[in-house]
Amino acid sequence: MATTRLFLVRHGETEWSASGRHTGWTDIPLNDNGLEQAKRLGERLAGYTFKAVISSPLSRALETCRIGGLGDVAVIDPDLREWNYGEFEGRTTDEIREEIPGWTIWTAQITRGESLADVARRVDRVIARALDVDGDVAIFGHGHCLRILAVRWLGLEPDAGALFELSTATISRLGWERERRVIELWNGAAHLGMV
Repeated sequence: MATTRLFLVRHGETEWSASGRHTGWTDIPLNDNGLEQAKRLGERLAGYTFKAVISSPLSRALETCRIGGLGDVAVIDPDLREWNYGEFEGRTTDEIREEIPGWTIWTAQITRGESLADVARRVDRVIARALDVDGDVAIFGHGHCLRILAVRWLGLEPDAGALFELSTATISRLGWERERRVIELWNGAAHLGMV
């Protein structure tokens, strides 16, 4: 029976995430609310024992991990960086749709950045490494990257990530029902006082 479970932890809020700006490889720090969210995440995660902790190298994820009490054991994995949005970096969907009606990141042609397939290849490597761990793995990362990781865990195409909202400072858990990979918890925010 498979024993590896992945706890996906999205970083706390930043000024850009709060305003809906696409934040890929730009290293935006947590805002005051994000710092408080990270503290609450730590309180929620305190009851778990993780066999491995992996984090994106970007400061918003690393800081969430550190404040959450797991920074001293975290391994930085560049494959957990957020999607490189190229020319769409720092822009909101509404701003982009003024130029490209009906635009969505999930179907966009991206120049000077990464394709959806590029991100899927990265998260497939993260999953493969995590499956070598016998026990729970905490993964600190970013909204789109973690959504793609979740659907790849399920064996779905990466664009299926569009179907899964993921809020800041939430916890999701990927596990097993017998031999089948499943989502056990998604977008959990009870620790933030949200249902």
